[in-house]
Amino acid sequence: MRLILRMLKFVSMLVVSTVYMSSLQGQSMSALETAELGVNTLLETAIDSKSLFLTDREQYFEKIESVLESFVDFNAVARVVMSRFDDQATEDQRIRFADILKSSLTRFYGASLVSYQGEELIFLPQEEKESNPRDDVVVSMELTGGSMELQLQYQMFINDSDDWKLKNLSLAGINLGRQYFAQFSALMTEHGNNINSVLDNWK
Repeated sequence: MRLILRMLKFVSMLVVSTVYMSSLQGQSMSALETAELGVNTLLETAIDSKSLFLTDREQYFEKIESVLESFVDFNAVARVVMSRFDDQATEDQRIRFADILKSSLTRFYGASLVSYQGEELIFLPQEEKESNPRDDVVVSMELTGGSMELQLQYQMFINDSDDWKLKNLSLAGINLGRQYFAQFSALMTEHGNNINSVLDNWK
C-alpha cells in the first residue's frame, strides 16, 4: 500500500512539473514578439525621456540602456564583433568588451532616437521556411513618417534560457556587427593583436 501511495505521489508530482514547464514554455515569446516589445518599449522610453537628453543626458542614457538590456545579449554581440578573434580572448576580455559595446550602442541608439517623433513602425512579414526552431531569425521592420524611411533588421537567437535575444542588427543596409568587426580587426593590426590594447583604444 505504501509503495502504491509513493508511486501515486511521484506521478502527481511529475504531472504538476510537466504542466508547470508547459506553462513556462507557453509564456516564452517568439523572436518577432521579443523584437516588437523591445523596440516599442524603446521608442516609448525615448519619447517619455526626451527632455532629459538636454537636462540630464546620463539619466537619459541609463533609461535607454535599461530597455536595451531587456532584449539585447551584449555578450553575444561582443562575440559577433570579435568574430575570428573571439578564440584569442579571455572571459574577462569578452565581458569587458560587452560592457564597452553596451555603452557604445546605448549612446548610438539613444542619440538617434532623440529625433523620433512618433513615426510609424511596421514589422515586415517573415519568410516561412522549414528549419531548426533554434536557428537564428531575422526580424525586419521599417520606420516611416514624413520624409523618413528607415529599414532595420534584427538578428535574433535563442540563449541558454530559451529566450530570444538580439545579437546583431542592420540599419539602412549597414550591418553593425561587420562595421564593428572591421574596426576591431584594424585595431588588432595596429596594436599587434593585443586585445587589451584594442579595448583600451576602442572609441
